[in-house]
Amino acid sequence: MTLEQLRIFVAVAEREHLTKAASALHLTPSAVSSAVRALEDRYGAPLFDRVGRRIEITEAGRILLGEAKVTLAHAQAAELALSELGELKRGTLNIQASQTIASYWLPPVLVRFHDAYPAIDVRLIVGNTQSVARAVVDGTANLGFVEGEIDEPALSSRAVAEDRLIAVVAPEHPWAHGRRILPNDITNARWIVREPGSGTRSAFESALRANGIEPAALKVAIELPSNEAILSAVESGLFVTVVSELVAARHLDARRLVRAGLGLPPRSFSILRHRERYRTKASFALEEMLPQRRTSAGHW
Repeated sequence: MTLEQLRIFVAVAEREHLTKAASALHLTPSAVSSAVRALEDRYGAPLFDRVGRRIEITEAGRILLGEAKVTLAHAQAAELALSELGELKRGTLNIQASQTIASYWLPPVLVRFHDAYPAIDVRLIVGNTQSVARAVVDGTANLGFVEGEIDEPALSSRAVAEDRLIAVVAPEHPWAHGRRILPNDITNARWIVREPGSGTRSAFESALRANGIEPAALKVAIELPSNEAILSAVESGLFVTVVSELVAARHLDARRLVRAGLGLPPRSFSILRHRERYRTKASFALEEMLPQRRTSAGHW
């Protein structure tokens, strides 16, 4: 098994299409097909089912896909370590970040990094807090940016900024008039929340528990996987949600949403890196230009 065979396999598995994979890899379809067949023949395990003109990944293929991505990430890290014997004149920086950070806080940082190191190829993947931490553990990301704390011994975590969560409602909602929100109001309201694994949801649930409210007591109407989907849903009905102040700013300015009188504590934006893996010059350079964390207090 060679790294080239794994690279071809991953390209085919991600697209489930030989011709599209060949085009992406700048290879002929016959070369891609031969590489996949060589893997299957060598290990006696079908990686794809041929269904008419389509191909579908098998269970064995799905298992290999996860291992192949990690192996290729380790190989890329080794290549980076060698290429960085010189100055930052080439290389790739793989970053994963949770939605709020990737969409609202991180872009200006990446622009400054590009201006300083234009030859470094920065690749950003957006996920939630759990998937970002997993990517850094697996080695598919050099750095991760998440909201709040991560309990993972393999990772080093450092707070780099502070964010504030706020509750927002539509202008027609009873909470829109600035009255004090009581615990009974919280458990009787209809909520729209992010999916499990989201840093925003985790921080909100921690705040609830700190004030004697079990998250299970909330009347959750809908779980949605993105901040914009949540805000759009809240605008259209008598729901409540909790999001970052950064996320809600434009909606508040346009008066499509109103801040409710529910005080929430601040949370940290943190950078993650693996404690034992090689720390690339590119990742070190990005860490060096991050802003200093600010602190403040929050209350209900």
